[in-house]
Amino acid sequence: MESLKKFLTLTALVCLASSILIVKGITSFAASLGDVVINEVAWAGTSDDSNDEWIELYNPTSQEVDLSGWFIEDDVTTKYTIASGKIAAHGYFLIEDKEDAVKNLTANAVIGLSLANAGDSLVLKDSAGVTIDSANISGGAWYAGNATDKATMERIDPLVKVDSAANWATAVSSNGATGINGGSILGTPGGANSAYAGHGPEVTLSSATANVGENVTVSIDAKDTVDLYGYGFEVNYDPTVLSYVSATESSFLKSDGKETSFSVALQNGTEGTVIIGDARLVNPPTGVDGSGKLLDLVFKVNNTTLKTTDISFGASSFLADTTGDMTTKLTGSTISIGSSVSLNITNLKIAAGQERYSLGLTWDAISGATYIVKKKGVNGVYDILKEGSDNFHVDNTKIVVGVEYSYQVFAVKDGITGQAFSISGTETRGLKGDSDRSDRVDGKDIEKLARSFGSESADEEYDALKDFNYDGIIDGADLIVIGANFGLKY
Repeated sequence: MESLKKFLTLTALVCLASSILIVKGITSFAASLGDVVINEVAWAGTSDDSNDEWIELYNPTSQEVDLSGWFIEDDVTTKYTIASGKIAAHGYFLIEDKEDAVKNLTANAVIGLSLANAGDSLVLKDSAGVTIDSANISGGAWYAGNATDKATMERIDPLVKVDSAANWATAVSSNGATGINGGSILGTPGGANSAYAGHGPEVTLSSATANVGENVTVSIDAKDTVDLYGYGFEVNYDPTVLSYVSATESSFLKSDGKETSFSVALQNGTEGTVIIGDARLVNPPTGVDGSGKLLDLVFKVNNTTLKTTDISFGASSFLADTTGDMTTKLTGSTISIGSSVSLNITNLKIAAGQERYSLGLTWDAISGATYIVKKKGVNGVYDILKEGSDNFHVDNTKIVVGVEYSYQVFAVKDGITGQAFSISGTETRGLKGDSDRSDRVDGKDIEKLARSFGSESADEEYDALKDFNYDGIIDGADLIVIGANFGLKY
């Protein structure tokens, strides 16, 4: 009996010690194959710096995992060791070559990475050296990614445990992450992969079309959810193109009649990022299943010359079931922008101006529009002559008789510039070769031309009134024109 008491006491002490270890987090969860995966690899760096490489891990389980002492073997010979850190259930763990490799996200670990563009073998092992996951195990060319535009290699389905090229794809969009100099990262560090197509639900921002000055509604829709309990979104947009107006919760999350708590605000009260949160006020927690609209976002389209603008989900966006975050595919959208009226220039005409040595352009007015008039120079480039609201323009800037001048007219409204409409005309009132406009071609014209002889359009002594053939140089050809008309009076 005494020996039995000792055994039970010893057993109790062992259990107590194990409980203490668990409380202290020394061994909170024993991971096995696939419990943490290599989820994204920026082997080509970023568009800001090709040396700014990073690796993202993902935890597809419902339990936190302590990564202290874990390491990634690079081609067997190199180890990237995680000194300390934990990865949350359904969470991400970002390993950066240096802290600012992904400038707007804080690294979970900073480890000097050296990934070869030709390909490396990556094997994730726990602190005991047990293999948990691998990527590109052969060490040959990377399964995906792009060195030209620095697109990352993204895992398609984190629940697939087989190391196969079929489960990897090249990133097709950004989640708003930026490089060291603020350049956009073509990848999704700290968030759902753009190439994700595995198990679980999908959330999409709907595409839309709107005219400048109008409001546009973009819906956020969920598909194939199971036990959906809440969500949080970081929606990013270009504040020079769009301004936030409002957000309205839809009925899907409370489709069974339960109450919810819905909140929305601009991040720091500044245009560019909308923060949204919603959850069911149900205890014990229960969720909803299926597909439906979560909310509507309304933006105003501002003045812009762009034809499209993108809206995307930021890295902190998530769906949650009653146990925690769910692996979710997040898809952004594009808004097509148009003008509310036609910007075609109609009835464009050119004729002699009221005064000699001038040409006048006229066209039909467009309500609320302004206009840009350009003139083709001797170098073939069209330079702006006028920007204004009048639907006419008189050009009297050194018009030479007998030269054909070409013009372009554009209409502009609400920041949208219409296409160019072209027309050409020639002034005939006067004598070619009469550079001093005395109405006679004589010795004065020779003397004035001589002072500019040999000059080109970029030279200070060049005078367009003496360039009779409008070729950008005052030379013998212009002297011949004077000779051919010498002595004539208009």
